[in-house]
Amino acid sequence: MSEAQPVVTPTAYLTLHYRLASKDGANIVSTFEEMPATLQLGMGQLAPFLEACLLGLPEGAHQTFDLAPEQAFGPRNPELVQRISRATLAENSQMGEEYTVGDLVEFNAPSGGRFAGVLRAIDSEGALFDFNHPLAGQPVKFEVKIIGIL
Repeated sequence: MSEAQPVVTPTAYLTLHYRLASKDGANIVSTFEEMPATLQLGMGQLAPFLEACLLGLPEGAHQTFDLAPEQAFGPRNPELVQRISRATLAENSQMGEEYTVGDLVEFNAPSGGRFAGVLRAIDSEGALFDFNHPLAGQPVKFEVKIIGIL
């Protein structure tokens, strides 16, 4: 009688190659051309929706998942596009820092953490930032090859 083939569980420690790509196939992140990744599920190393794709896959599996925005980084939230005053921008800037549209700028959160937004417009009064995840509202492809499950 042969041993059962190991499968990915919610706390599995595994070695894998993975690739996250836009719907047109452009790589966002990929380990296929490099060393494979070794990680433990449930530790926040991969987004929960990506971990969910892996559950139940056997060792050696090579699969691609097409994820709708709702299954991935979520839909875009228009409430996360906000105007920030020049004073707030100055509080979160290095002295004399100049910003251009498209820059990713980090802000201090009231809770003590940090969050980032993409600059969409700027004028003498303030700036318009988009605090949505850059991939919000976009379908993504998640390709994975399970090399080993410990």
